[in-house]
Amino acid sequence: MSTSLDPGIASRLKRNEAGLVAAIAQERATGDVLMMAWMDDEALARTLATRKATYYSRSRQQYWVKGETSGHTQYVHEVRLDCDGDAILLIVDQEGAACHTGTHTCWDGDVLLSDRSR
Repeated sequence: MSTSLDPGIASRLKRNEAGLVAAIAQERATGDVLMMAWMDDEALARTLATRKATYYSRSRQQYWVKGETSGHTQYVHEVRLDCDGDAILLIVDQEGAACHTGTHTCWDGDVLLSDRSR
Protein backbone atom coordinates (compact mmCIF):
# COMPACT_ATOMS: atom_id res chain seq x y z
CA MET A 1 0.00 0.00 0.00
CA SER A 2 1.54 3.24 -1.12
CA THR A 3 -0.14 6.49 -0.18
CA SER A 4 0.98 9.97 -1.14
CA LEU A 5 1.25 12.69 1.47
CA ASP A 6 -0.40 15.99 0.57
CA PRO A 7 2.40 18.23 -0.82
CA GLY A 8 1.28 21.10 1.43
CA ILE A 9 1.85 18.94 4.51
CA ALA A 10 5.05 17.38 3.15
CA SER A 11 6.59 20.81 2.54
CA ARG A 12 6.11 21.73 6.21
CA LEU A 13 7.90 18.67 7.63
CA LYS A 14 11.45 19.01 8.91
CA ARG A 15 12.87 15.51 8.71
CA ASN A 16 16.05 14.18 10.28
CA GLU A 17 18.92 12.85 8.17
CA ALA A 18 17.05 9.55 7.74
CA GLY A 19 13.94 11.34 6.44
CA LEU A 20 11.99 10.74 9.64
CA VAL A 21 9.94 12.91 12.01
CA ALA A 22 9.29 12.15 15.68
CA ALA A 23 5.69 11.16 16.38
CA ILE A 24 4.25 11.36 19.90
CA ALA A 25 1.05 9.48 20.76
CA GLN A 26 -1.15 11.00 23.46
CA GLU A 27 -4.24 9.34 24.89
CA ARG A 28 -7.40 11.31 24.20
CA ALA A 29 -9.29 10.27 27.35
CA THR A 30 -6.53 10.85 29.93
CA GLY A 31 -4.00 13.17 28.30
CA ASP A 32 -1.28 10.60 29.08
CA VAL A 33 1.73 10.74 26.78
CA LEU A 34 1.92 7.14 25.60
CA MET A 35 4.88 6.64 23.32
CA MET A 36 7.24 8.09 20.76
CA ALA A 37 7.97 6.51 17.39
CA TRP A 38 9.09 7.63 13.96
CA MET A 39 7.16 8.50 10.81
CA ASP A 40 8.18 9.29 7.29
CA ASP A 41 5.89 10.79 4.63
CA GLU A 42 4.37 7.40 3.79
CA ALA A 43 3.64 6.51 7.44
CA LEU A 44 1.98 9.88 8.00
CA ALA A 45 -0.05 9.58 4.80
CA ARG A 46 -1.23 6.10 5.82
CA THR A 47 -2.17 7.35 9.28
CA LEU A 48 -4.15 10.26 7.84
CA ALA A 49 -5.91 7.98 5.35
CA THR A 50 -6.81 5.13 7.73
CA ARG A 51 -6.87 6.68 11.26
CA LYS A 52 -4.70 3.71 12.30
CA ALA A 53 -1.40 4.85 13.81
CA THR A 54 1.27 3.78 11.33
CA TYR A 55 4.95 4.19 12.11
CA TYR A 56 8.29 3.43 10.49
CA SER A 57 10.57 0.92 12.22
CA ARG A 58 14.19 1.97 11.92
CA SER A 59 15.47 -1.45 13.02
CA ARG A 60 13.26 -3.49 10.68
CA GLN A 61 13.15 -0.79 7.99
CA GLN A 62 9.44 -1.30 7.43
CA TYR A 63 6.08 0.19 8.29
CA TRP A 64 4.05 -1.08 11.22
CA VAL A 65 0.51 -0.37 12.28
CA LYS A 66 0.27 -0.09 16.06
CA GLY A 67 -1.53 -3.16 17.35
CA GLU A 68 -1.41 -5.13 14.11
CA THR A 69 0.23 -8.07 15.86
CA SER A 70 -0.29 -7.25 19.56
CA GLY A 71 -3.91 -6.11 19.41
CA HIS A 72 -2.90 -2.94 21.30
CA THR A 73 -4.30 -0.57 18.71
CA GLN A 74 -4.35 3.20 18.41
CA TYR A 75 -7.35 4.83 16.76
CA VAL A 76 -6.29 8.31 15.66
CA HIS A 77 -8.72 11.15 16.36
CA GLU A 78 -6.44 14.06 15.64
CA VAL A 79 -3.02 14.73 14.10
CA ARG A 80 -1.11 17.93 14.77
CA LEU A 81 2.17 19.27 13.46
CA ASP A 82 4.25 21.33 15.88
CA CYS A 83 5.27 24.92 15.11
CA ASP A 84 8.68 23.89 13.73
CA GLY A 85 7.39 20.99 11.66
CA ASP A 86 9.81 18.57 13.34
CA ALA A 87 7.34 16.64 15.50
CA ILE A 88 3.89 15.14 15.03
CA LEU A 89 1.31 14.70 17.78
CA LEU A 90 -1.28 11.94 17.48
CA ILE A 91 -4.33 12.13 19.75
CA VAL A 92 -5.47 8.52 20.06
CA ASP A 93 -7.76 6.05 21.72
CA GLN A 94 -5.38 3.41 23.05
CA GLU A 95 -6.57 -0.19 23.28
CA GLY A 96 -4.30 -2.16 25.60
CA ALA A 97 -0.70 -1.29 26.39
CA ALA A 98 1.05 1.39 24.36
CA CYS A 99 4.60 0.41 25.32
CA HIS A 100 6.35 -2.64 23.87
CA THR A 101 7.20 -3.60 27.48
CA GLY A 102 3.50 -4.15 28.17
CA THR A 103 2.90 -0.99 30.22
CA HIS A 104 0.24 1.60 29.54
CA THR A 105 2.80 4.26 28.63
CA CYS A 106 6.49 4.27 27.78
CA TRP A 107 6.97 6.90 30.51
CA ASP A 108 6.00 4.69 33.46
CA GLY A 109 9.64 4.08 34.39
CA ASP A 110 12.56 6.34 35.21
CA VAL A 111 11.53 9.66 36.73
CA LEU A 112 14.56 11.93 36.54
CA LEU A 113 12.97 14.95 38.23
CA SER A 114 9.62 15.46 39.90
CA ASP A 115 7.92 17.97 42.17
CA ARG A 116 5.76 15.14 43.51
CA SER A 117 8.38 14.24 46.13
CA ARG A 118 8.04 17.61 47.90
